[in-house]
Amino acid sequence: MKRITTIFFFVLFIAGGGVKAQNIQLHYDFGRSLYNKDLKTRPLMTSTVENFHPDQWGSTYFFVDMDYTSEGVASAYWEISRELKFWKGPFSAHVEYNGGLAKGFSYDNAWLTGITYTYNNASFSKGFTITPMYKYIQKNASPQSFQLTGTWYMNLNNALFTFSGFADWWREETFYGKTIFLSEPQIWVNLNKVKGVNDKFNLSVGSEVELSNNFGGRDGFYVIPTIALKWTLN
Repeated sequence: MKRITTIFFFVLFIAGGGVKAQNIQLHYDFGRSLYNKDLKTRPLMTSTVENFHPDQWGSTYFFVDMDYTSEGVASAYWEISRELKFWKGPFSAHVEYNGGLAKGFSYDNAWLTGITYTYNNASFSKGFTITPMYKYIQKNASPQSFQLTGTWYMNLNNALFTFSGFADWWREETFYGKTIFLSEPQIWVNLNKVKGVNDKFNLSVGSEVELSNNFGGRDGFYVIPTIALKWTLN
């Protein structure tokens, strides 16, 4: 399911004076139902573990995705990134690694570096980031590449609802084409904001929609929704 959005955790850090944030998600995927001919072996369940840790030199963020079939774990993918910031202002230096394993193959190691621009409104109820990056994809036919990543978040109705997500666009030498697009907007209902629910009951229910073009060995554009649960640890 990839990341919810690094910026959301960054805002928690700013607003909460150094808040560490982690969450665990479980998604039921409808890709097999919607694209039975193309995705008949697509795993139905995916778990995501995210962690954000700030310090005086910036912040570290990572997530780990694991896909499950009836035979067990089918694939694992992770990203880890570091924002470096020794100054005031909206810009930070960004470094990142992506990689993983699946049955029968492994994802090529990808190393990225760039600059992140971060915006938050005065109340920290909404914001976004934009990160242009140089990308090196190890063992790829054309390893020198680029990636443009954007993230966003919006808390609505006193944070009862959270709309967040990311969009990636990058170049990679693949069977189907050289440019790939992936976006995963999410909408969550945060149950601890419901009247009468304990504010420490950090369960959210919601959905993610994978919007992709030439991604994951597939040719063309796909729309794949999930239903999901998320527990946030602070």
